[in-house]
Amino acid sequence: MDDALKAKLAILADAAKYDASCASSGTDKRHSGDGKGIGSTEGMGICHSYTPDGRCVSLLKILLTNACAFDCLYCVNRASSNVKRARFTVEEVVTLTLDFYRRNYIEGLFLSSGIIRSPDYTMEQVVRVAKSLRLEHGFRGYIHLKTIPDADPALLAEAGLYADRLSINIEVSTEASLASLAPEKDTGSIKRSMGRLRLKIDEAKAERKAPRFAPAGQSTQMIVGADGADDRTIIGTSANLYGSYGLKRVYYSAFSPIPDAPKALPLKAAPLMREHRLYQADWLMRFYGFAADEIFAGSDGMLPLEMDPKLAWALRHRQHFPLDINRASRDWLLRVPGLGTKSVKAILAARRVRSLRFDDLSRLRVPLRTVAPFIVTPDHRPRELDRVDLAARLAPKPRQMSLDV
Repeated sequence: MDDALKAKLAILADAAKYDASCASSGTDKRHSGDGKGIGSTEGMGICHSYTPDGRCVSLLKILLTNACAFDCLYCVNRASSNVKRARFTVEEVVTLTLDFYRRNYIEGLFLSSGIIRSPDYTMEQVVRVAKSLRLEHGFRGYIHLKTIPDADPALLAEAGLYADRLSINIEVSTEASLASLAPEKDTGSIKRSMGRLRLKIDEAKAERKAPRFAPAGQSTQMIVGADGADDRTIIGTSANLYGSYGLKRVYYSAFSPIPDAPKALPLKAAPLMREHRLYQADWLMRFYGFAADEIFAGSDGMLPLEMDPKLAWALRHRQHFPLDINRASRDWLLRVPGLGTKSVKAILAARRVRSLRFDDLSRLRVPLRTVAPFIVTPDHRPRELDRVDLAARLAPKPRQMSLDV
């Protein structure tokens, strides 16, 4: 790699780090083990790496350019930002992707871009990268393209032919906040583009002979803490996006102050624990049967940072507990703090054979300390459910953080 390309890579990889939506899950399986093409979305040799806050970095995650005509206040690459600019050519991105894949550094490509010339021109350049990788180089690895809602719908439709996943960032949870922080962007336009993508994705799934179209679906991202929205509003927006547009994932990105930030933005970063709790609440909706309003029933609209949202919900609704572990339905077992989907599945299978006792749960790898106040077994009946200090007793114990040396 020559010095000029290396300098571009340093700038454009760093510029892409603020986008959280780069997980490579959910696509169909492809490989080049038959001697055709290059790359894979499965099997040994695919490198998965995660940052300390849980973000996946197993993809070559870059911007085509960090030059941008838009002036979104929260974005380090906004038009008025005093940052060093760079731009890849289509051929440079293709070469980097293939080279990094051959070295087993990555499992695919995550490509986004600032807006240059026009949304259509920028989207055309992004699509050209994916098209070249697929058709000219037979690349079978994972491709995630960040799409531009104001671009021609025909370009978004073409992007889906080559990408595994498409995403359009909703940015923040309310239209008022988007109008204030990103005046060139429009919530209505974003949602219309999401709707078009959903139709294309659904058509491809319904028709066996239909062309492949974004098999890993579409996703979005919301910035947390750049405006005054509470967690109830954020999760409510996510629930609407999942239901209306069939999104695979909503990603949450804790706001971090940027150089030369406008006065309208907070001076302090949003806690990473808040981002983590939002992900947990998101999973409660997607996998545990909770409605968005339920998660916040009886709360002030914010998720407590000191405990996970399912435990917080259970402590606010103690009247539903304890549950008989041998009789409770799957839906109710999923609401017991400490029981995940896999442990509930194991409990349901085991109790078909015989009645479960408290010690049996430890063999199913259930965290006894957490579940004990909320369940009943033939040899266990909790006494601490009404204790005023139960929340403190169940809260995770403080632990020494490791040092990076």
